[in-house]
Amino acid sequence: MRLDSEAVAVSPAVEACHVHAAATAVPVGTRVAIAVSRYNAGITGKLLEGAVATLTAAGLASDAIEIAWVPGAFELPLAADRLAATGRVAAVLCLGAVIRGETTHDRHINTAVATGLESVGRQYGLPVLFGVLTCETVSQAEARAGGAVGNKGQECAEAALAMISLLAGLSAAASPAT
Repeated sequence: MRLDSEAVAVSPAVEACHVHAAATAVPVGTRVAIAVSRYNAGITGKLLEGAVATLTAAGLASDAIEIAWVPGAFELPLAADRLAATGRVAAVLCLGAVIRGETTHDRHINTAVATGLESVGRQYGLPVLFGVLTCETVSQAEARAGGAVGNKGQECAEAALAMISLLAGLSAAASPAT
Protein backbone atom coordinates (compact mmCIF):
# COMPACT_ATOMS: atom_id res chain seq x y z
CA MET A 1 0.00 0.00 0.00
CA ARG A 2 1.49 3.30 -1.02
CA LEU A 3 -0.21 6.22 0.67
CA ASP A 4 1.34 8.78 -1.64
CA SER A 5 0.80 6.86 -4.86
CA GLU A 6 -2.13 8.87 -6.14
CA ALA A 7 -4.38 11.69 -5.06
CA VAL A 8 -8.04 10.92 -4.50
CA ALA A 9 -10.43 13.16 -6.40
CA VAL A 10 -13.11 14.56 -4.15
CA SER A 11 -16.51 15.26 -5.64
CA PRO A 12 -18.82 17.96 -4.28
CA ALA A 13 -20.98 15.21 -2.76
CA VAL A 14 -18.04 13.75 -0.84
CA GLU A 15 -16.64 17.16 0.05
CA ALA A 16 -19.63 17.82 2.33
CA CYS A 17 -19.10 14.60 4.32
CA HIS A 18 -17.09 14.16 7.49
CA VAL A 19 -14.06 12.25 6.21
CA HIS A 20 -11.75 10.28 8.48
CA ALA A 21 -8.42 10.44 6.66
CA ALA A 22 -5.67 7.87 7.01
CA ALA A 23 -2.51 9.68 8.06
CA THR A 24 0.83 8.53 9.40
CA ALA A 25 0.87 10.47 12.69
CA VAL A 26 0.62 8.07 15.62
CA PRO A 27 -0.33 8.76 19.22
CA VAL A 28 2.49 9.08 21.75
CA GLY A 29 3.28 5.78 23.43
CA THR A 30 2.17 3.64 20.50
CA ARG A 31 3.66 0.15 20.41
CA VAL A 32 3.76 -2.10 17.37
CA ALA A 33 4.56 -5.79 16.97
CA ILE A 34 6.11 -7.48 13.97
CA ALA A 35 5.83 -11.21 13.41
CA VAL A 36 8.36 -12.29 10.81
CA SER A 37 9.03 -15.64 9.18
CA ARG A 38 12.51 -17.17 9.36
CA TYR A 39 11.78 -19.13 6.19
CA ASN A 40 13.35 -17.24 3.27
CA ALA A 41 15.18 -15.13 5.86
CA GLY A 42 17.31 -13.40 3.23
CA ILE A 43 14.11 -11.85 1.93
CA THR A 44 12.10 -11.48 5.14
CA GLY A 45 15.05 -9.82 6.86
CA LYS A 46 14.96 -7.07 4.25
CA LEU A 47 11.20 -6.70 4.72
CA LEU A 48 11.81 -6.38 8.47
CA GLU A 49 14.51 -3.74 7.94
CA GLY A 50 12.16 -1.71 5.74
CA ALA A 51 9.33 -1.95 8.26
CA VAL A 52 11.45 -0.98 11.26
CA ALA A 53 13.08 1.92 9.41
CA THR A 54 9.64 3.24 8.45
CA LEU A 55 8.25 2.91 11.97
CA THR A 56 11.21 4.61 13.61
CA ALA A 57 11.21 7.39 11.00
CA ALA A 58 7.57 8.01 11.97
CA GLY A 59 8.62 8.55 15.58
CA LEU A 60 8.24 5.16 17.21
CA ALA A 61 11.10 4.36 19.56
CA SER A 62 12.97 1.14 18.82
CA ASP A 63 11.94 -0.23 22.22
CA ALA A 64 8.27 0.31 21.22
CA ILE A 65 8.66 -2.28 18.45
CA GLU A 66 8.36 -5.95 19.40
CA ILE A 67 9.69 -8.55 16.97
CA ALA A 68 8.60 -12.19 17.08
CA TRP A 69 10.40 -14.62 14.76
CA VAL A 70 8.33 -17.62 13.63
CA PRO A 71 9.49 -20.68 11.66
CA GLY A 72 7.45 -19.99 8.52
CA ALA A 73 4.54 -18.03 7.10
CA PHE A 74 2.01 -20.63 8.29
CA GLU A 75 2.85 -19.73 11.91
CA LEU A 76 2.19 -15.99 11.43
CA PRO A 77 -1.53 -16.07 12.38
CA LEU A 78 -0.90 -17.77 15.72
CA ALA A 79 1.91 -15.36 16.58
CA ALA A 80 -0.27 -12.41 15.52
CA ASP A 81 -3.08 -13.72 17.72
CA ARG A 82 -0.84 -13.97 20.77
CA LEU A 83 0.72 -10.55 20.16
CA ALA A 84 -2.70 -8.93 19.71
CA ALA A 85 -4.03 -10.67 22.84
CA THR A 86 -1.42 -8.95 25.02
CA GLY A 87 -3.17 -5.62 24.58
CA ARG A 88 0.25 -3.95 24.40
CA VAL A 89 0.28 -3.13 20.69
CA ALA A 90 -1.74 -0.94 18.33
CA ALA A 91 -0.94 -3.09 15.28
CA VAL A 92 0.70 -6.35 14.27
CA LEU A 93 2.68 -6.46 11.03
CA CYS A 94 3.16 -9.94 9.60
CA LEU A 95 6.07 -10.42 7.23
CA GLY A 96 6.89 -13.49 5.19
CA ALA A 97 7.74 -14.79 1.74
CA VAL A 98 5.98 -17.74 0.15
CA ILE A 99 7.51 -18.63 -3.19
CA ARG A 100 5.79 -20.99 -5.60
CA GLY A 101 7.35 -24.39 -6.01
CA GLU A 102 6.48 -27.41 -8.10
CA THR A 103 3.24 -28.16 -6.20
CA THR A 104 0.22 -26.15 -5.01
CA HIS A 105 1.54 -26.03 -1.45
CA ASP A 106 2.09 -22.27 -1.69
CA ARG A 107 -1.58 -21.62 -2.45
CA HIS A 108 -2.71 -23.53 0.62
CA ILE A 109 -0.25 -21.67 2.84
CA ASN A 110 -1.19 -18.27 1.40
CA THR A 111 -4.92 -18.88 1.82
CA ALA A 112 -4.55 -20.10 5.40
CA VAL A 113 -2.28 -17.20 6.37
CA ALA A 114 -4.48 -14.52 4.78
CA THR A 115 -7.64 -15.94 6.36
CA GLY A 116 -5.97 -16.32 9.75
CA LEU A 117 -4.54 -12.81 9.83
CA GLU A 118 -7.83 -11.22 8.76
CA SER A 119 -9.59 -13.12 11.54
CA VAL A 120 -7.13 -11.95 14.19
CA GLY A 121 -7.57 -8.33 13.14
CA ARG A 122 -11.35 -8.50 13.41
CA GLN A 123 -11.25 -10.43 16.69
CA TYR A 124 -9.03 -7.87 18.43
CA GLY A 125 -10.15 -4.77 16.53
CA LEU A 126 -6.67 -3.75 15.53
CA PRO A 127 -4.70 -3.65 12.30
CA VAL A 128 -3.08 -6.97 11.50
CA LEU A 129 -1.21 -6.40 8.26
CA PHE A 130 -0.50 -8.92 5.53
CA GLY A 131 3.11 -8.23 4.58
CA VAL A 132 3.58 -11.67 3.07
CA LEU A 133 5.07 -11.85 -0.38
CA THR A 134 3.30 -14.41 -2.57
CA CYS A 135 5.63 -14.72 -5.52
CA GLU A 136 6.23 -17.09 -8.41
CA THR A 137 10.04 -16.78 -8.21
CA VAL A 138 12.84 -15.79 -5.87
CA SER A 139 13.72 -12.88 -8.17
CA GLN A 140 10.16 -11.52 -7.83
CA ALA A 141 10.48 -11.71 -4.05
CA GLU A 142 13.88 -9.99 -4.09
CA ALA A 143 12.44 -7.19 -6.23
CA ARG A 144 9.78 -6.62 -3.56
CA ALA A 145 12.19 -6.78 -0.63
CA GLY A 146 14.14 -3.62 -1.35
CA GLY A 147 14.71 -4.19 -5.05
CA ALA A 148 13.24 -2.63 -8.17
CA VAL A 149 9.63 -2.88 -6.98
CA GLY A 150 10.32 -1.32 -3.56
CA ASN A 151 10.10 -2.78 -0.10
CA LYS A 152 6.78 -4.31 0.87
CA GLY A 153 7.87 -4.29 4.53
CA GLN A 154 8.08 -0.51 4.31
CA GLU A 155 4.67 -0.36 2.64
CA CYS A 156 3.23 -2.65 5.31
CA ALA A 157 4.55 -0.31 8.04
CA GLU A 158 3.08 2.72 6.22
CA ALA A 159 -0.30 1.00 6.13
CA ALA A 160 -0.01 0.15 9.84
CA LEU A 161 0.76 3.77 10.71
CA ALA A 162 -2.18 4.98 8.62
CA MET A 163 -4.56 2.51 10.25
CA ILE A 164 -3.33 3.28 13.79
CA SER A 165 -3.90 6.96 13.12
CA LEU A 166 -7.29 6.37 11.52
CA LEU A 167 -8.54 4.15 14.35
CA ALA A 168 -7.29 6.61 16.98
CA GLY A 169 -9.19 9.36 15.17
CA LEU A 170 -12.33 7.25 14.93
CA SER A 171 -12.12 6.46 18.66
CA ALA A 172 -11.66 10.14 19.50
CA ALA A 173 -14.61 11.09 17.27
CA ALA A 174 -16.79 8.50 19.02
CA SER A 175 -15.85 9.71 22.52
CA PRO A 176 -18.25 12.19 24.10
CA ALA A 177 -16.84 15.66 24.68
CA THR A 178 -16.00 16.42 28.30
